[in-house]
Amino acid sequence: MTNQKIKREFGTTIMAFLIASGAIAQPTADKPNILFAIADDQSYPYATAYGTKGIRTPAFDEVAKKGILFTNAFVAAPQCSPSRAAILTGKNIWQLEEAGTHSSYFPKKYTVFTDLLENSGYQIGFTGKPWGPGNWQEAGWNRNPVGPEYNSRKFQKVPASGISKVDYFENFKDFYTQKPEDKPFFFWYGGHEPHRDYEDGSGLKSGMTLANAAVPSFLPDVNLVKSDVLDYYMEIEWFDAQLEKMLRFLQEKGELENTIIVVTADNGMSFPYAKANLQEYGTHVPLAICWGKGISGQKVVNELVGMIDLAPTFLEIAKIKDPPEMTGKSLTPILFSKEKAPKKVRDYVLTGRERHTQARPDNLGYPARAIRTEDYLFILNLKPDRWPAGDPAPEGATREHPLWPGYHDIDNSPTKLMLIENSATYPASFQLGYEKRQEEELYSITNDPACLKNLANDPNFKTTKNKLRAILEKDLKAQGDPRLTGNGDIFESYPRFGAMRDFPGFKEKGKYNPKFQKK
Repeated sequence: MTNQKIKREFGTTIMAFLIASGAIAQPTADKPNILFAIADDQSYPYATAYGTKGIRTPAFDEVAKKGILFTNAFVAAPQCSPSRAAILTGKNIWQLEEAGTHSSYFPKKYTVFTDLLENSGYQIGFTGKPWGPGNWQEAGWNRNPVGPEYNSRKFQKVPASGISKVDYFENFKDFYTQKPEDKPFFFWYGGHEPHRDYEDGSGLKSGMTLANAAVPSFLPDVNLVKSDVLDYYMEIEWFDAQLEKMLRFLQEKGELENTIIVVTADNGMSFPYAKANLQEYGTHVPLAICWGKGISGQKVVNELVGMIDLAPTFLEIAKIKDPPEMTGKSLTPILFSKEKAPKKVRDYVLTGRERHTQARPDNLGYPARAIRTEDYLFILNLKPDRWPAGDPAPEGATREHPLWPGYHDIDNSPTKLMLIENSATYPASFQLGYEKRQEEELYSITNDPACLKNLANDPNFKTTKNKLRAILEKDLKAQGDPRLTGNGDIFESYPRFGAMRDFPGFKEKGKYNPKFQKK
């Protein structure tokens, strides 16, 4: 018997025992529908259910109230396409070759849970943003790995220029009305919001106030940043409003109670020291899950979970036989627990990043890995000689220079530009977001959730740091991470299909860098 089969049968035995003992509720016999709503660039704790002021997210809050609100959910990577590939496969980014870096290929050899659901009788589809950015066509797929596309319905007008004109709700209705009545569905609602660009001042124009902008403590608490945060709020509210329409539609159709609804995000907010960083605001995302027929509501779960845990969860609930081996762990012991404090699924989560944009000469990335426990975050920067946010603009460069303003791994924004032009006024924020970092970083999340103080050199935390590094490196080696097994530079070879800048060295769009390919 294979190790995978032993694990699968052992897990099934444990699940049966927990159900029989009454510790876990018996899920409904019918296959439920699944509505997966994933925002683009939204950090925890930006939802009303988490107590954040000034923002209104009634749909997210409804899901949280009817089901489970997770306070410690983490993506596998702080970037769109590798994070989404990890969600689809239930694997970490270092296990996915080209799909583990941003805007590259998605190799066809990796099994995605959407295909498995479809093969078991589910009708699948998506609206908005699926897996991406990247190239799936030339990797052998006949469609996006998420499934068939429903994006034909458009708005004539939207509240702000940064908001997508894709009418997510009408596209969902098209999908629903076209599917066979007797088929359960999996639908991926991938909002383009709150990804930048934002219309500057759109939050204020909508009636929001500067006093209600929750500015993270690693950014200056000034009006320009507050206004930028309100623009981010507005786009979150738009995403939520479209989800609200879907919930009401399902209610009208009598489908709401038999639909698992998952609401989350692919990575953190597009501000300095957030998106594209392994610190909290880059990987810690909102998550709420409900299922009227199968999950008891009004629970808050503080246990650590990863987005790679969703794939095995969906497959188990859908009763998929012989699922492929995944690194993620099924969340069913949490979802179906009758206890206020359900059994832990994991003691820690692992995260990582490789190249984000083309932000350095020779198309180099910024490889890093991290382990997050309940109390600590340890980050291992594998190339600390590189600039984490990308190289600065050349000295003396003006706005007309093609590499201005530099630091291209941070999305352009009023906040980004203000910190670059006023680095002496806000040295702490500039250092965190832009300057080089040491190889090891350790943060006490309990006392410092914004990751302001690196404790890696503090002798009082030496034992903690060494223990976390040892666990991280052991797991990475066991999972075959090339960065730990001697072939880490393979990540530098992978193509990028997004915009390429005029940096020195290799800069061919969609091509492998021969300098770093295996000999």
